[in-house]
Amino acid sequence: MEFRHLNSMHPAQKRIFAAFLLALAAAFSAFAQNEQPIPTGKPPVIIIPGITGSELINKETGKRVWFSRRRAKDDDLRLPISPNLSQNHDNLVPGDIIREIRIVKLLPEVEIYERLIDSLQKRGGYREAKWDEPGENGFQDTFYVFPYDWRRDNVETARRLIRDIEALKKKLGKPDLKFNVIAHSMGGLISRYAAMYGDSDIPGGTISPTWAGAKHFDKIFLLGTPNEGSVSALDTLLNGYSYIGGGINLPFFRDINRFDAFTAPSVYQLLPAEGSLQVFDEDLKPIKLDIYDPATWEEYDWAFWKDKDFTKRFSQNEQNNARPFFRAALLRAKRFQAAINANSRRDVPVQLYLIGSDCKETASAMILRRDEDEDRWITQFGTKSFKRKNGEKVESEILKPIIFALGDGVVTKRSLAAETLTSIGKANTIPLTAEILQCEVHSKLVTNAAIQDKLFEYLGVKVATAEQATK
Repeated sequence: MEFRHLNSMHPAQKRIFAAFLLALAAAFSAFAQNEQPIPTGKPPVIIIPGITGSELINKETGKRVWFSRRRAKDDDLRLPISPNLSQNHDNLVPGDIIREIRIVKLLPEVEIYERLIDSLQKRGGYREAKWDEPGENGFQDTFYVFPYDWRRDNVETARRLIRDIEALKKKLGKPDLKFNVIAHSMGGLISRYAAMYGDSDIPGGTISPTWAGAKHFDKIFLLGTPNEGSVSALDTLLNGYSYIGGGINLPFFRDINRFDAFTAPSVYQLLPAEGSLQVFDEDLKPIKLDIYDPATWEEYDWAFWKDKDFTKRFSQNEQNNARPFFRAALLRAKRFQAAINANSRRDVPVQLYLIGSDCKETASAMILRRDEDEDRWITQFGTKSFKRKNGEKVESEILKPIIFALGDGVVTKRSLAAETLTSIGKANTIPLTAEILQCEVHSKLVTNAAIQDKLFEYLGVKVATAEQATK
């Protein structure tokens, strides 16, 4: 219908046409204001980052301590240490999840979770909602981010997740609402515990999953989750680390040293699960040892109090508490691993998806060898060549297949799929709905376009693939 014929219209036709123009104007106005699309009823999503993937804020000063290029001297990442792990709080509280990092003005930003969030919004039609103010339609077409203090006990974090979900469902008036979870790295362990045990501490005695938290979840996507731990966690406890969210080396920033890691219960809970640790002697023969026994740490010169800087870094009171804290942290970690890998006696009421990589060299084992001249043990995580006691040289190329396995550069495919524990009958709590392997590094699993396409597919969201969207 052309506008020049408007005057010749019947009055009823004019009214219909006027209503059409008003509707069209409203649509253009909504588009111009970037209003959210009409809800389509997609279940809400929760994003759970990995270790070091949440900001830590000093609640007294309001300053961001992690992630920050520089930290004030009184803003230490170390937690207080005592045998009562639940009471070891400091002034740091979680802020937002880390979306991107601005290193310096002349260098580009390093994206962490921003691209995933952007994809959920632009391609998936989701909008970000807040836990405290979810809005009238917070139960559909929304996503929530779950930042947490990644230093603390993972059970404590999982229980807070359950409580936050229950409070949110009460606000929304949706007691039967279920969430889909996109969990990266250690976030996958937190989500698994939350589904398996709900708002309960690790059971005493024989552990059997109750799946008390499963009523809150439909699908859980585990991206690069170390389901049977990682030898890199031991490396971190002995040497510290300088990455954020896994796999990104940031030399311009202050590293997390071994004394920071020593005070964080979560790091111990990333140690290889009992039965999965791979250790070799200088002849490349397997060694059996109990990494959760404090005596092992004493025997192989791993004990923190043997470090020459220990007395300089800790007060006298902290030094007195160091051994009791350490024993408690190891025991808690052993129980945590036992809990998430406990055999289930009932059908698992949650759909679990494993998403990872099997193309990158990833630390999988270590070598223990004796230095008789210096009367000490050397713990080797890399492939540097060395000489045996008889003078024979062990070349780097020989060590590579011993030290490394395929994975994402941080988490091996073996750990992601709990292959070792499954083979020895210690774990069957990952009844997979699907397993997705894409050649990618750990920190970019959440930003990989092909992985995002799969996420949308399993979330039931019909969108153009990333490749199609660029055409």
